[in-house]
Amino acid sequence: MTPFTLTFPDNTAHTFTAPVAGTDIIKHFNTGGRPVYAVLVNNELYSLTREINMTAEVFPLTNATTEGSNVYRRTLCFILAAAAAELYPHLKLQVGHSLGYSYYYTFENEEKNSTEEIDLNLLEAKMKEIIAADIPIRNSFVAYREALEIFKNSGQEGTYKLLMQMGKPRFLINTIEKFTDLYFLPLLPSTGFIDIFNIMPYKEGFLLRFPSTANPDSLEEFQDIPRLFSVYQNYKKWGKMIGVSSVGELNEIIINGKIKEFIEINETLQNKRFGEIADTIHKKETVKAVLLAGPSSSGKTTSAKKLSLQLRVLGYEPKVISLDNYYRGRDCAPIGEDGKPDYECLEALDVPLFNRNLVDLFSGKEVEIPVYDFKTGSRKPEGIPFRMNKRTILIVEGIHGLNDNLTPDVPAELKFKVYLSALTQLTLDDHNRIPTSDNRLIRRIVRDAQFRNKGAAGTIAMWGSVRKGEQAHIFPFQNHADIMLNTALDYELPVLKVYAEPLLRAVKPMEKEYAKASELLTFLNNFMPVSSTCVPGQSILREFIGDSDFKY
Repeated sequence: MTPFTLTFPDNTAHTFTAPVAGTDIIKHFNTGGRPVYAVLVNNELYSLTREINMTAEVFPLTNATTEGSNVYRRTLCFILAAAAAELYPHLKLQVGHSLGYSYYYTFENEEKNSTEEIDLNLLEAKMKEIIAADIPIRNSFVAYREALEIFKNSGQEGTYKLLMQMGKPRFLINTIEKFTDLYFLPLLPSTGFIDIFNIMPYKEGFLLRFPSTANPDSLEEFQDIPRLFSVYQNYKKWGKMIGVSSVGELNEIIINGKIKEFIEINETLQNKRFGEIADTIHKKETVKAVLLAGPSSSGKTTSAKKLSLQLRVLGYEPKVISLDNYYRGRDCAPIGEDGKPDYECLEALDVPLFNRNLVDLFSGKEVEIPVYDFKTGSRKPEGIPFRMNKRTILIVEGIHGLNDNLTPDVPAELKFKVYLSALTQLTLDDHNRIPTSDNRLIRRIVRDAQFRNKGAAGTIAMWGSVRKGEQAHIFPFQNHADIMLNTALDYELPVLKVYAEPLLRAVKPMEKEYAKASELLTFLNNFMPVSSTCVPGQSILREFIGDSDFKY
């Protein structure tokens, strides 16, 4: 064959005359002793066993990279599924959502949750046995009909439904000895690569725990978030009740022309939740300020407006205040560890002024609410005069709402804190979950293109720093919330797909964001598309796709 050249991160180049795999070129990477779990080849994600046969730039993905960590976690999940199938073939292993650095699982049968029958110590021991044997993980293409037979016979109904709807002529399946499963992105070459994990009982199921990307050499101490878990569980039970817990079941609704009714059910449920929050606030009687916080693209702006409507029903006069207006300005922004201005930290806000304004408002005084101009990076010379009356209630929207250091001068009884998060209860199938962060990233890609003239590559490029800010300034304060609200809509990804796919396809292989764009395209390929014409004007989804009845 024609010789080809691979260029490595240190700009050294090596020419090859026969195809090579990632395992063959690991020795050319300088990773400081970090294990390599996958390779970027011209910014395309390759497993270590996939053949490379063209001139390319190559980059190692270690256990200290997000992509490498994900390869590790997928492989760990595969080993769990193989162990569970061997020990408990009569039960169905069902993946749930993430909880810290772990995934929540249950065992189910047709009658009830069956985790109480499971010996988790035995399950973990079986996983360790599979890992110690260093069994090769084989990847092979099988024809459409054969794939359907495999997953129908193994009882993986969710995967069977999904493949039925995709209609591809062949599928890449993964095998450990006699156990077969399907994962949509690369795995490790063999089970022996896994070295750090454990299983711990939790609620009605158990947690599969793994290292964080920031600390890949050990398990971090488990931090429970019981209230958030409860919110997720309630939505999961609701999904099962209406018969839509997986993407395959959602696709069936779309194919059968029943999506409009499903959208109406989703929106009605979410509006009911906003009404329940308003009722809770009303019963407290002393609340003067509702503090809304949540990670990027959780729908904070629309949530503030929808909650305002519910509070109006109860006789309040809500006033929405964005913490963005209390930015000190570009010239006063603290400098982060990377040497750049940090606009995400609490110190970027004029906290003393915010507290003075609140205290004065609550005492009946008139104040001037500042207005921040993002174009100039400073406050406008004049603010907006405002005074509260007996029926006024403030709704403060911003990422630091749950942090008590934002409002140290305001008595606790005057505050009510709401945490927002987009927690879809859907899974792709029994063993493949839908990452909440990917759901939010797709929302943001669509919104940035619609309203900020930013391409998908630009949004993906800054997503890492956004996530870092969330880890530092939002997630540590989740348990400070008085109530939590799920802003995900189970129909939203089929709608977002229509907007996101052309944006993601515009990302080119020479851009380092290409790997994530390709991953998201692979993910969205599992959904049937849905037109936005059925999305109500006051839906949270309108904040991202446009044509909202609300003014922003």
